[in-house]
Amino acid sequence: MSDKFRYDDDISKKFLLATLLWGAVALLLGVLIATQLADWRLNLGLPWTSFGRLRPLHTNAAIFAFAGNGVFAAIYYSSQRLLKTRMYSDLLSRVHFWGWQAVIVAAAVTLPLGLTVGKEYAELEWPIAWAVNGLWVVFAVNFFQTLRVRRERHLYVAIWFYIATIVTVAVLHVMNTIQIPVSFWKSYPVYAGVQDALIQWWYGHNAVAFVLTTPFLGLMYYFLPKAAERPVYSYRLSIVHFWSLVFIYIWAGPHHLLYTALPDWAQTVGVAFSLMLIAPSWGGMINGLLTLRGAWDRVRKEPVLKFFVAALTFYGMATFEGPLLSIKSVSALGHYTDWIVGHVHGGALGWNGFMIFGMAYWLVPRLWKTPLYSTGMANAHFWIGFLGTVTYLVSLWVAGITQGLMWGATDIAGKLVYPDFVETVLRIVPLYWVRMAGGLLYFSGYLLMLVNLVLTVRRAPAGVQDEAASAPPLVPATVGNLGGRPHRMLEGLPGLFTVLTLLAILVGTVLEIAPTFFSGGFAPETPGVKPYTGLQLHGRDLYVREGCYTCHSQMIRALPAEVKRYGEYSRAEESMYDHPFQWGSKRTGPDLARVGGKYPDLWHYRHMMEPRDLVPGSIMPSYSWLAKDKTDFEIIARKLAVMKKLGVPYADDDVRLAVEDARREARRIGRGLEAQGVKPGIEDMEIVALIAYLQRLGEDFRKGGVK
Repeated sequence: MSDKFRYDDDISKKFLLATLLWGAVALLLGVLIATQLADWRLNLGLPWTSFGRLRPLHTNAAIFAFAGNGVFAAIYYSSQRLLKTRMYSDLLSRVHFWGWQAVIVAAAVTLPLGLTVGKEYAELEWPIAWAVNGLWVVFAVNFFQTLRVRRERHLYVAIWFYIATIVTVAVLHVMNTIQIPVSFWKSYPVYAGVQDALIQWWYGHNAVAFVLTTPFLGLMYYFLPKAAERPVYSYRLSIVHFWSLVFIYIWAGPHHLLYTALPDWAQTVGVAFSLMLIAPSWGGMINGLLTLRGAWDRVRKEPVLKFFVAALTFYGMATFEGPLLSIKSVSALGHYTDWIVGHVHGGALGWNGFMIFGMAYWLVPRLWKTPLYSTGMANAHFWIGFLGTVTYLVSLWVAGITQGLMWGATDIAGKLVYPDFVETVLRIVPLYWVRMAGGLLYFSGYLLMLVNLVLTVRRAPAGVQDEAASAPPLVPATVGNLGGRPHRMLEGLPGLFTVLTLLAILVGTVLEIAPTFFSGGFAPETPGVKPYTGLQLHGRDLYVREGCYTCHSQMIRALPAEVKRYGEYSRAEESMYDHPFQWGSKRTGPDLARVGGKYPDLWHYRHMMEPRDLVPGSIMPSYSWLAKDKTDFEIIARKLAVMKKLGVPYADDDVRLAVEDARREARRIGRGLEAQGVKPGIEDMEIVALIAYLQRLGEDFRKGGVK
């Protein structure tokens, strides 16, 4: 006997439509900010359209709105069919969907307003970040309850990757969003300095791993065999691929911090596990490509298979390039350059984007019960998107290697060949135009897909219902012979499978991060390091608000050329009170770790008002609103109070007198600027607080407080 039920295809439709909508937004933002790098005037002189505020919006839209909704569409569609049951709760599915869209809208509003924590891929302030945590719990409950009531004993490979995604993202996001609120829209992370850097890149690297890799591998293992009408090439390779990837990936985060103040042992661990990642990553790619054995004639004709093959190829490239960039000598050249940006976009555009496109072309006709409107348009989209991706990547590879070579070039006397940072900027601006052209091509192909899919949906018959299915009555998965093989038996025990997956990712997490809680965050007690004054702390928050960390680093690596260019290399204790750390990951502008005292206050004022007056050729936008918006002095006492709770050594009087002290410091800086011709009343403006912070950078080292 068998029972009949209907899958909940409506939730898959909702997430798929949201994917297509937010994908357009993410790509349009990407084209815009790429153009802003080529021509600074496109920042438009407005705070909410500046590169520093839009760049975090673009990354969040691409990762959590476009890719995130795509992952959910895939999981809701495929899980029901693989488990032979409807999702456990329609209500939970819809709470998840509408809640996720609300979070995306909240991000789209708050990030351009400068409401940000300032940690890459984790910029959302605490109310939104914890809403994400809550929605993830809703999603997890619905998924695991569906596992519990499934009608299929066997857990197919895709389900393994979905389990790993749900469990690991929960651990990552919760741990990295522990913050102490100052107000409803302002908080500080509990971690600081080296500890914060390690935890952030443990999170950041594994957000790529478990948001942009494992769920997409699950997607690949379901939709590629479906589209090719062939079974996965190797079940055994799938097992090796899954467990080795899940175990190894979690260790690799420290490769983002090579040559920094992170201890050498942690850097070495990151490098070693990054190199090991090549094997499982390529194992998955090979498993996918060999699934198409005997179907290559169809690849030439069918756009869905074209997109999947190209996606796997880009995945293979990205997962070779990542370990390559983790080798110390290569990292010395590539880190902080546009090569890293190209590497990330190779995965995002080529792997994630093409997988979603292939899934959409396959899924829309099945969800709406109608043939694809135009195969020719889909093929055209593939070639336009492929050309756009290659153009984008090559431009950034060339730009990044050019930057790295120019930054490190020294003459026979050991002097820098290109001492002025702007020389590098001027050299690569033409490549930014090429990058923009590649992004525009990719976006054009995307628009072609939207037209194709809209016309497909419009042809759908009226009253399309969710797909009906029949399956044997529920049989507990723990009963019966599951094939005799240990892993087949494990697949019949989803609770145990989930626990083992959790243990696999916790081993690396605990061994890498736990030492930071027992060694002062790797920073020794250093009485010479003083906490920021209230005005400097407020200025630092303005620096974070404007997204300055997206273009400037504050970490001078122990490399001869960097020391010659910026000054003595950075020590761990210099950032021990930084919540969050500001080491940066990209140098569109020079490092600022030693900028304090290098220029007078008036230089900083003029530079923020119109950078090209002081640095001809600069692509930095102006920040004229900082001289018009008043400083919120009253919040400074609350900021110091929270910092004191976090362990920053402020005395009670520092907190009690914070507002008065901040006004006194602002008055001193403001009067000095006014004496040099700046308009009266400048002391009350935000620019003064920012100047106070910039002049503070490197002060402890200059005064001998750091050895």
